[in-house]
Amino acid sequence: MGGQQQVRIVPVTADRWDDLVAVMGDCSYARKCWCAYWYLPNAQFKAGWGDANRAPLERKVKDGEEPGLIAYVDGEPAAWVSVGPRTSFDRLNRSKNFRAIDDKDVWAVNCFVVAKPFRQQGLMSALAKAAAEFAIGRGAAGAEAYPLEPGPKTSAGDLYLGTPSAFATAGYDEVARPLPRRPMMRRMAKRTSRKAKDPG
Repeated sequence: MGGQQQVRIVPVTADRWDDLVAVMGDCSYARKCWCAYWYLPNAQFKAGWGDANRAPLERKVKDGEEPGLIAYVDGEPAAWVSVGPRTSFDRLNRSKNFRAIDDKDVWAVNCFVVAKPFRQQGLMSALAKAAAEFAIGRGAAGAEAYPLEPGPKTSAGDLYLGTPSAFATAGYDEVARPLPRRPMMRRMAKRTSRKAKDPG
């Protein structure tokens, strides 16, 4: 990110909904998906492709949930990341490839949208780091992601999952690889070591 730019990353709240709409509106896929892919059964998601898919995310935000973070660059809404308890995402609950690998209470970091003027500035890594800190700050054991290794035919639209390099930069480690180009990565809370008590 540019040395002079001021980046602020905060939870999406009802008073920031219009800023999230601005970020989504700058991406043709995002303004039809609205992260409903993760919340809805496939048939309902496809049927709602477009404005109808906006409803689940808008409802969460306006009901007081904070289902993700928004990045501002010099005060302008620039990017979004979805983060929440893994169990809250219907698609993950039903996934065979990305089923839970253990019983740790991890939150899922599963979608990025970066508005066109702010791409290639490191916001994905900054948001991935902030998402893990947000999850851990809310009591989660850590954050888990499901990025895509870019290939020769990868389009910008495919990168909404994030890239392994962006997550690695944000301090995530690969913990499994259910598909050749789809690792599972985690950033866990650091354990504080306890000094043994002096028996004397």
